[in-house]
Amino acid sequence: MSLSELSGTFVLDPTHSTFSFVTRHAMVTKVRGSFEEFEGKAVVDGAHPENTELEVSINTGSVNTRNADRDAHIRSVDFFDSEQYPNMRFVGTGFVISGDEVAVTGDLTIKDVTNEVTFPLEYAGSAKDPFGNTRVGFEGATQILRSDFGLTWNAALETGGFLVSDKVTLEVEISAIQQA
Repeated sequence: MSLSELSGTFVLDPTHSTFSFVTRHAMVTKVRGSFEEFEGKAVVDGAHPENTELEVSINTGSVNTRNADRDAHIRSVDFFDSEQYPNMRFVGTGFVISGDEVAVTGDLTIKDVTNEVTFPLEYAGSAKDPFGNTRVGFEGATQILRSDFGLTWNAALETGGFLVSDKVTLEVEISAIQQA
C-alpha cells in the first residue's frame, strides 16, 4: 500500500517503536537516550493529508540513557522537571506527502513551551502480521535546540564550550497498527 493510499486510524505499537535522542556531551562524545513510555494515535487520510490528525504523548520520566544518575538529572528541574511536567506532546498540524516520504509538521510541547517542529519521515511500507493486524512503519529524525523549550541547564568546560550541546537530534522509528 502506498503512502497516499493509507487511510484509517492507527495506534502506536510501543513494543516496536522508538522515540530517542542524541546530543553532544563535553563537546567530544555523544550521549544517546530513549523514552520507554509513550502513546500515540493517527487518523490518516493519505488521499487528503490535510485531513490527517496525529497526537503523540511521551512520558518524560521514562527517559533512559543507560546511566541512572544522568537519567535522574534529566528528570529533575534542571531539564524536564518530570514531576511538574510528566509528558511532552506532539500534535500534527501539517502533512506533506512526496513519494515514500512525508513531512510531518506539528506543535512540540516540552514543559510549558510549544514550538513548531517538522519531522521528515520515510515510509517503510505496510505489512499484515501473523495476527491479522495491518502495520505501517516510518522512521526519521529532526534537530531542535533544547534552549527553545526552556531546557537551558549547562556547565562550562575548562577547555571552552559546554558540557551539554544545545542541539539535540530527535529520532523516531514508528510501528503503528491499524484499528478496525
